[in-house]
This record gives sequence, C-alpha cells and structure tokens, in this order.
Amino acid sequence: MPTVWLALVGYLNATGKTIETLKSVVCGGSACPLSLIQEMERHGVMVHMGWGMTEMSPLGSYNRPMDWMKGSTQEEQDGYRVRAGRMVYGVEMRIVDENHNELPWDGLASGLLLVKGPWVISGYYRLDEKPALDADGWFDTGDMASIDEYGYVTITDRVKDVIKSGGEWISSIDVENAAMGHPDVQEAAVIGVSDPKWTERPLLIVIPVEGATPNKDAILASLEGKIAKWWIPGDCVFVEEIPHTATGKISKKDLRDTFKDYSY
Repeated sequence: MPTVWLALVGYLNATGKTIETLKSVVCGGSACPLSLIQEMERHGVMVHMGWGMTEMSPLGSYNRPMDWMKGSTQEEQDGYRVRAGRMVYGVEMRIVDENHNELPWDGLASGLLLVKGPWVISGYYRLDEKPALDADGWFDTGDMASIDEYGYVTITDRVKDVIKSGGEWISSIDVENAAMGHPDVQEAAVIGVSDPKWTERPLLIVIPVEGATPNKDAILASLEGKIAKWWIPGDCVFVEEIPHTATGKISKKDLRDTFKDYSY
C-alpha cells in the first residue's frame, strides 16, 4: 500500500534513520508513483507492484523484471515498473468498452477490467439474487485498465473516480502520480469538480512535504510534458490531511463531499 511506504519514507527522511533488514516489498491497493519507488530504492528497498482484490483471493497480477528489459533504456524500464504487472497463473483478463465490446491489448485502449479464474469469487454472502459474475463467468472489478502486447496491466482508474471532461476521460491516477514527482508534494489526490463548460474538471489536492512552502503554480507547471495538457488541473489546493479508507486507499468519496461546492 503506497500510504504505508509514504509514511515510512517520511519517517526515514525526518529522522535520518536507515533500514537494515527490509530489502524488498510488494506494493498494491492503489497505484504507486515512480517517485516513491525511487525514494524507497534510495533507502535500499526494492519495490515490486502487484494488483488484486479480496474477491480474487487476492492476487491478480504481479510485476517482476523480464530478461528482455535489460536492453531497454532506464525510461522504458521505469515505465514498466509502475504498472500492475502481468496476470498470474490461473487468472484470465479482458478489457471492454461501455457496450462490453472487447478492446485490444495495445497498451493504449482503456476499458473496464474483467477477470475470470478458479479462485475468483462466484457470489457474495446472502446476495444470491445478485450474481457476482456475468453470463460468461466474468467478474467486473470496477477498475479501468489498459493491457499491452506483453500482457502488462496498467490500472488507469476506478470507474467511479474517472473524470469526464468535455466528453473525454481523464485518469485521476495518472495526474496524481505526475504530481507526486514534485519535491514539495508528500501526497496528492485528484477529483473531478463541476465546471459549467466542460461538465467536470480535475482539482489537485496536495499534502505538502513537512517544512516545505510549495507554490501551486509551480506544482501545476511541473505537470507539463508528463500528462496531456488538457488533463492538467485548473487549481491546486493544500490540505493537512487526505482521508483514506480502512484499507489505506484515498477516499475520493469523502474528498468529493468536502469539495462539492468548489469552483475555479
């Protein structure tokens, strides 16, 4: 869980202490920004990404370096390291559009992620009238994802958290990860807020690094070239705390409630 490792890195940086025994961790639950992976490595800890759900018992994909990556540039390797990995043995995956048409594994098309497997949930307790699987046996994860030709999965967002601006989708995860690369940003969250022209526009919410005096214009400017220009939020607000769920994920629902009356 990135929240856990963010707290650990913050503690190590603040105290100057070192880690002697921890050498490798698996990070899942939500997307892990490259900046956090690199910071963990500076403390001697290798981070491997994974993805799954309780309904999958729980692992769906795992990210480990492949031999063919050794000849790739560092930028290319970093691009793969932040992905959720390749599906584990026994798990099948597909991505579909809003009409449930299957989408290609080209690393570009993003759609609803469906999974199937012998240890994937078949039903919920006391909810027999609501099947967990569709007619073909696929489970709807509620995640949006892309899959490339090598089978690497990239979780682009939760369906309920995707921002639709001017009829086009914006991945809140991609914007958050880009913002986390700024040295004054400890944690970032992105939600959609109402906009009279575009219906929704992204709002960046940031916890500053302790002791830093960040400039919101500088943070927003740092996103240029990292994400599509029209994905860049129209504003950045600083907070002391970002709410999290019981499993450590950012609670976008609580943030949307807090900023429901916000306007640029």
